[in-house]
Amino acid sequence: MSRNLSDYIEQYIKDLLDQAGDGTIDIQRNLLAEKLGCVPSQINYVLETRFTPERGYLVESRRGGGGYIRINRLTLESGNPVPKWVLVPTLSQDAALHRIAWLEEAGWLTGREAALMSAAMARSILKVSLPERDVLRAALFRAMLTALLKYS
Repeated sequence: MSRNLSDYIEQYIKDLLDQAGDGTIDIQRNLLAEKLGCVPSQINYVLETRFTPERGYLVESRRGGGGYIRINRLTLESGNPVPKWVLVPTLSQDAALHRIAWLEEAGWLTGREAALMSAAMARSILKVSLPERDVLRAALFRAMLTALLKYS
């Protein structure tokens, strides 16, 4: 499988997060772009599309001479097992699939559970018009996740 530059940047950042231990890193966009041989806007693109809350990340930016970008990997905490951003009143298909992938990656869902949840989130299954479809998808997502967490 061939990997493009965005895949490489994403993996590099994920490796940095793994090495950090606490799931938080501070990077300087220009220095990272120079190290990876790309333009800074490519770093922005990867951060905006692959390090989103739906995928389990929070990105903060500080501008100025000593500016940096802080990337936090969200984790599920024992006292509050599901972050509020997971349980929302409406949910698009893409956002649902990103949340399911993150929950699987975090170890809260098995591959089989993730596949079943993903199948139930499809537009072709939820034959209701918008915006009701996104409300129904969010309700199904919450119900399935709640049921799974009861047995974990």
